[in-house]
Amino acid sequence: MVSSSHEALHRIFQKDPALLTRALQHVLGIPFPEPREFAAMNVDLTEIEPVELRVDTLLRAETDEGVYLLVVESQGKKDEGKRRSWPYYLSYLHAKYQCDPVLIVITQNSATARWAAEPIHLGVRGCPSLTVRPLVLGPDNVPVIADEREAERDVPLAVLSAMTHGRGPMAAAILESLAAALRTSDAESAAAFVQFVDSCLADPQAQQMWRDLMTAINYFWRHPLAEQVREEGREEGRAQERAESVLRTLQWRGIDVPEAVRDRVFTSTDMDELGTWLERSYQVDDAWELFNGGGS
Repeated sequence: MVSSSHEALHRIFQKDPALLTRALQHVLGIPFPEPREFAAMNVDLTEIEPVELRVDTLLRAETDEGVYLLVVESQGKKDEGKRRSWPYYLSYLHAKYQCDPVLIVITQNSATARWAAEPIHLGVRGCPSLTVRPLVLGPDNVPVIADEREAERDVPLAVLSAMTHGRGPMAAAILESLAAALRTSDAESAAAFVQFVDSCLADPQAQQMWRDLMTAINYFWRHPLAEQVREEGREEGRAQERAESVLRTLQWRGIDVPEAVRDRVFTSTDMDELGTWLERSYQVDDAWELFNGGGS
């Protein structure tokens, strides 16, 4: 399993390298040529000296304009050591493989994104011998995909949207749209995407909402993360857990829950009924609409 947001943020591009091309072209506006094929490469850049240097993800992209090496670095916070390492990475790769490297930094933090995007100048001030300009993907430029149809058109990009905007005000709509869109993906890809998103949701409420959404999707139950959810459900009682999920979702969306609604949800032991209410809890505008299927 992917255990951290750092891993997930770059490994999504290993899962779908073409997403990186689309991000360069459509998010950053870089006229990157369309690759004919991709190949994963060894991320270890260590030389003979006992100093380990390793990039997060390294992809070789064959295009009509030539070969590019796509260097993806996941960055959680400012790290001046990285700004000293990045020029070395690019110079080393250029010298070893004799093709152009492209540095892409991905982050969930706007301040880190601004820091990472600053050019790195080496040499005389005002007349540098080498300038490195990282291309940065983050919450300020990755699109917010909160529409189910839009999510279905590009599921990997919708996953990236959830990973970078998972703590913002649009998180609920983003996660709900992605959950629906994942039903159009094959089981293996969907399971990987579920894991990436789960690893990147730092907001406990958003993460719990995501896990609640996933319990209703069949392929999720074949995913390792599901065993944790199932174990929690066995400990607390499946019906009670689902009832709590319904009420938690309403509360997280800012919908007032009258005591009568709360009592009716908690007294139900019908798993199908509770499942229906859980699905409606992401759509209704009034808590009473749980029971009649109303809402937008």
